[in-house]
This record gives sequence, structure tokens and C-alpha cells, in this order.
Amino acid sequence: MFRRMIAASLAAWAAFALPAAAKDTYPTKPIRLIVPFAAGGSSDVLGRLVAEGIRPILGQPIIVENKPGAGGNIGGEMVAKADPDGYTLLLAAAGPTVINPHLYSTMSFDPAKDLAPISIIAREHNLMAVNAELPVKTLQEFIGYVGKNPGKLAYGSPGNGSPAHLAGELLKQRADLQMQHVPYRGSGPAVTDLAAGHIAVMIDNMPALLPQVQSGRVRAIAVPSDTRAKAMPDVPTFAEAGMPDYVVMAWKGVMAPAGTPPAIIGKVQKAIAQALQAPEMRKRLEDLGAEPAAGTSAAFAEQIQRETVWWGDLVKRTGATIE
Repeated sequence: MFRRMIAASLAAWAAFALPAAAKDTYPTKPIRLIVPFAAGGSSDVLGRLVAEGIRPILGQPIIVENKPGAGGNIGGEMVAKADPDGYTLLLAAAGPTVINPHLYSTMSFDPAKDLAPISIIAREHNLMAVNAELPVKTLQEFIGYVGKNPGKLAYGSPGNGSPAHLAGELLKQRADLQMQHVPYRGSGPAVTDLAAGHIAVMIDNMPALLPQVQSGRVRAIAVPSDTRAKAMPDVPTFAEAGMPDYVVMAWKGVMAPAGTPPAIIGKVQKAIAQALQAPEMRKRLEDLGAEPAAGTSAAFAEQIQRETVWWGDLVKRTGATIE
């Protein structure tokens, strides 16, 4: 009888200890990083950079998968409903986490309840850029040109309800402009059409627009930030260009399914922080118009709460909705 009791106790201890041991040895297989937007955009670029940075620290391949659609909701849902074991992570952005709940009448997941913040990666400068053939070089020249051609110009965005869409609507309100909105399935195709002249202007994450600005096919006008971007120090802020209080910054981070063990979240968070300390990584981010911003999971959670309120207010002011 005593031996049976000992055996049962050992079995129970083993059942309890195995999950803890699994957390201590995490990761033991490749990790998927879901980017909820199309290839070539800011989220894709930064997602691949962070994957490259944390791979040698965690000791496992980080497989980046693009799952675009529904303003990031498809990729967000995939992660929200994945097993909370640390092997499916989300490259998080404002759209599917803090904006879409205010835009969509129904969503298949609740970002606030179904996703767990791990770490912010970077704050990104946005950039207002026009096709190089458009006869404007400043914000005031652009406003005057659109005023003389009401309804004839179109601005693009990565999709309905995206930060770029809302930034464009806010510009229209602030300057009393008449422009058409053309939504795309991601920043990549939108920027391609901007360079080709199919749309006139975009306000989007700088990493997505910078290559075309450098090629000369797109002209930088202003950054809607509180300071100039290190990647483009000659481009004025909106305030410097004559429109104060127009600040729309972007950010990227990493999240996991809710219920992921704190030990795993902590391990990934520390890996991100370590990767972002590397001078080469910091320089690559800054060259793209992003500011490295690793932090704790708790700080990231507080930021998400603040931005949920801020973007919700902007959605109300612009009147944007998606059924």
C-alpha cells in the first residue's frame, strides 16, 4: 500500500513538473511570427528584422508568415485562437489591436481579452509623400493644389480603417480638402501605385515609403511626428510645415495568445530587449524611420490601453466605420 502511495505521488509530481520543465526549455521547435499584413509593408519589414534578431537568442528558427486581410483581423484572429504555448506570436500594430474594435461592428476575437502583450519593438515615424510628378514640394503647396482640384486627387492606404486611412481623413478635415480614398491590401501595393502615379498621396509608415523616396519616384512632404525623423532629417514635421497638433505616430510590437505562461512571455520579452540593444539592429531600425523601444510587458499593456482610447476618439472624429 505504501509503495502504491509513493508511486501515485511520484506520478502526480511528474504531471505537475513536466509543464514547468517545458517552459524552462522553451523553445524546442520553430516559432511562427504572424504578420497580419501583406509582404513589403512596414509590419513585414520590422517583423523580419525582429525575427532575425531574436533567432540566435532563442536558438530556434522564427518563421515569418504574412496573413493579410480585414485590416489585420485575419492574422490577429489566427494568433488569438492559437494554442497559448509560445509557438505562435503576432507582429502587433495599432490596426488589429486598438483601432479595429472601434471600426468593426463585429469581430471574431477581442484583442483586449484574447491577446497578451509581450513587448513593443519600435515607435515609427509616419511620412506624408506624394508622387514625384505632382507639382508640389511643401504641405502648404499640396493643400493649395488640392483646393484648386477638389475631388480629383486620391490618397491611398493599406486598407479601410488602417492608421493611414484615418490619418488621411484627419488631414482632409483639418485642411478642408476633398480627396478620394483608395484602400489596398497592404502598404506594399499602395506604395507601388503611389510611385506609378495611380494615386497622388499617402500618409503611411516611413519604412514602407522610404525606398521609393530614395528612388526619386516619390517625394517626401512632412512627418506627422513631434520631432523630425533621424532617417530623413531634412523633412519637416507637420507643425513646422504649418499644421500644428497633427501627430500620428505608429508602433509595432509582439503579442501572444492570452493564457500563454508568464515564463514564456518573459523569455520572449527578454530576447527582444537583448536583440534591440545591438547597435547594428538599432541603426537598421533608425535608418527605416523607426525608434527602437523595447520595454516590459506591463508597460506595453498600459500603452495599448492608452492608445485604444486615443484611436477610438480619432475614429469618432473622422466618422470612419466598417461593416
